Amino acid sequence: MENKEKRTSNHLINEKSPYLLYHAYNPVDWHPWCDEAFEKARREDKPVFLSIGYSTCHWCHIMERESFEDDDVAQLLNDGFVCIKVDREERPDIDGVYMAVSQMMTGKGGWPLTIVMTPDKIPFFAATYIPKTNRFGLTGLTELLPRLLDIWEERREDIEIMGEEILFSLSRQSDPAGVELDESILNAAYISLLNQFDDSHGGFGHAPKFPMPHTIGFLLRYYLRFNEKQALAMVESTLRAMRRGGIWDHVGYGFHRYSTDRFWRVPHFEKMLYDQALLAMGYIETFQVTGSEEYKETAEDILCYVLRDMTSPEGAFYSAEDADSEGEEGKFYVWSELEIKKVVKAFDAIQNIFSVTGEGNFNEPGKEQSGKNILYMTKSISELVRELGISGKEIKTLIETERARLFAERAQRVHPFRDDKILADWNGLMIAAFSKAAQVFNIEKYREAAQKAADFILREMVEDILYHRFRDGERAIPGFLDDYAFLVWGLLELYEATFETSYLTHALSLTGYLMDHFWDPRGGFYHTSDGGEYILIRKKDSYDGALPSGNSVALMNLLRLSRITGNTEYEEKAWVLLNGFSLPVSQVPGSHTFFLMALDFALGSTYEVVVVGKKKAQDTGKMIQALQRPFIPNKSILVKSEDDKLLTSLSPFTASLVSIDGKPTCYVCHDHTCNLPTTDIKIMLEQLART
Repeated sequence: MENKEKRTSNHLINEKSPYLLYHAYNPVDWHPWCDEAFEKARREDKPVFLSIGYSTCHWCHIMERESFEDDDVAQLLNDGFVCIKVDREERPDIDGVYMAVSQMMTGKGGWPLTIVMTPDKIPFFAATYIPKTNRFGLTGLTELLPRLLDIWEERREDIEIMGEEILFSLSRQSDPAGVELDESILNAAYISLLNQFDDSHGGFGHAPKFPMPHTIGFLLRYYLRFNEKQALAMVESTLRAMRRGGIWDHVGYGFHRYSTDRFWRVPHFEKMLYDQALLAMGYIETFQVTGSEEYKETAEDILCYVLRDMTSPEGAFYSAEDADSEGEEGKFYVWSELEIKKVVKAFDAIQNIFSVTGEGNFNEPGKEQSGKNILYMTKSISELVRELGISGKEIKTLIETERARLFAERAQRVHPFRDDKILADWNGLMIAAFSKAAQVFNIEKYREAAQKAADFILREMVEDILYHRFRDGERAIPGFLDDYAFLVWGLLELYEATFETSYLTHALSLTGYLMDHFWDPRGGFYHTSDGGEYILIRKKDSYDGALPSGNSVALMNLLRLSRITGNTEYEEKAWVLLNGFSLPVSQVPGSHTFFLMALDFALGSTYEVVVVGKKKAQDTGKMIQALQRPFIPNKSILVKSEDDKLLTSLSPFTASLVSIDGKPTCYVCHDHTCNLPTTDIKIMLEQLART
């Protein structure tokens, strides 16, 4: 930033987003998204040049260095346009609408996203990365910008017609149309995933390969429902391949964003908080199903990374780490053979385990060999046992010892930039992950981490409404659907990790606000509240991409809250939501895997479990742990002390439930039918095993 700060700053200088601040010294006269910028465009009769990106976006950095730092490009932009920069992570509402526009106009989307629009926010041009000058079939900015100004001056009527067509098409996408969803749609989704599955290397599709944790969650539930062993085999193959591959940071832990190849070896090196949260939950649930320690270890290593590198002093979680350092993607993470040889003691073993070569394994086709290596494993521990002639335990000890040496050495390097803004939605996911780990592993530090983050969000980011972003002492931007839905998810998991009833109270309050201000009577939740900024349309969707959709998570939350409280209003809302999105779900079921996890819950079997006993007592804890260790995803657990008036006010059906002979007592209801209470853990588990 030093060279940039010698320049005059633009209108981004007072923003809090690290991404916007990164552009605050560009010669481009950037404005944040604000009424003043659009008023300026109207007053000067100029089109708006909108650029959307995020701090860890590799090609956003390239476009910034190549074009937005260039004085000639800046002059073209400043003379002809009013220029607006948006951080997509701060304003997913803006990004969501204009990404839909880009996909409609060009058939593709991605970041950096470039939109040129009228002062009334009507788009007439869309693109992703644009080079400075013409290159390999891509029109450069220096040629494109004058053409766009010509269109603005000479073809204003065509722009208006195009705008009307875009608005019509966008509004049609929100029209509901229902079909009945039942078990057959679960089968259709499974067949779709089976057809996409890479039998040789795990994962779905070819290259690039993205981790899709809710696909893992769906397949585990499909396995549980139908005893389909291939579903579990796909899960295990994928999770093992990812953990061995270069998409996993073998030195510092955590998953990179995605793999550029089908082998999981060469990652795009950025690390996102939401990936850590969702993948941790995927590994935890697979441990519950299989009992295999390798999945537990991976989940714990992910959480270790988040606690070490992605947690604020107050306990909330940061957003992301960049792919680049010192202007080069992956530089922080790769090693030459000589660098490794100088650091480790057992070089021959490490070279074999992590596929290190003198020429380097991080080489681009057609270019000279780099000499740089990404650490990845092509062999299992059992294969290494045979090759190295030592036990699996000794191999793991060797890897950990040498990993620690490499970690200490790597710590001396220039670290990638960390985006330290705190987002309510992504924190909700991470709270859910730590809470899930606390439940299944019964480890107190995970419980404490989830509580500290939740308490921070509830204290600093909620006042009448939930806010989306917190940074540098400032909360800002009214929350979106994902903020409410993901945070409620986290609070429901946190309740089951702590059985502190206040977290249920907050979950119910946030859900009430969501139903009052985001609900579409035709079915589902809008992305923005009824008091939010209106941008072309009020968007509503169900597609589960890198993140599950807010509607999918809200559907699951409503179903869980219905079981927890006994209030059927939540289930009625869930039914309307389910039907409101039934058509797109039936058309592409494989792209709605979290939505179908909620459908799996709705179809049953489900269990409502209440434990009555002293919450901190050892025997109560033993009963709770027996409930939480197995994979029984479609259950709710309440823990009630004899005089728990707050819980009985939220869940009136618990009022008459009492302990037997002063012992912790479990009440299990299954598919609207209740069993006799029991103080015997074995009988409790037998009741939960019935289908």
